[in-house]
Amino acid sequence: MEIVSLNLLPVMKIKVIIFDLLALLAIYLVPAASHLFNFPVYYLEPMRIMLMLAIVHTTKKNAYLIALTLPIFSLLISTHPSLVKTSLITIELLLNVWLYFFISQKITNKFFSMFISILLSKMSYYLIKILLVNTSIISGDVVSTPIYIQIIMLFVLSGYIYFFESSVQKKQE
Repeated sequence: MEIVSLNLLPVMKIKVIIFDLLALLAIYLVPAASHLFNFPVYYLEPMRIMLMLAIVHTTKKNAYLIALTLPIFSLLISTHPSLVKTSLITIELLLNVWLYFFISQKITNKFFSMFISILLSKMSYYLIKILLVNTSIISGDVVSTPIYIQIIMLFVLSGYIYFFESSVQKKQE
């Protein structure tokens, strides 16, 4: 009798693949959700939400992949935002990931690591965007998402990682 061995994907790879497909689906549905709820869902920063979830629930490598692919995917499926803004968002998200992991090596508080990484990546985004608007490479307002919503999302996303990390630490004790 011959024993057949199935070489299945490791659980973590399956988890990452499912997460990535759900992230792409979420970004795909943003325009429809905006019309359905009569609210610009992009105000809630769905790409950053997916990025933060990737950081917390998948791998570092996958977080970089999400930061790189979500803006490009959005451009391809909806032709929005423009190529220049897509590049700017991609740079911001990649910087966010790098800063988070860099800061996390220096300080153990995940809330502050996420908070500072989002804050610094946003500051970089706006500095570059000001330059692009002032040189007429892109048009429109420098700030399109109200600042108060960005501040709320900054605390919500940083708080999520803090509470998730706290619950993991309690389980380990």
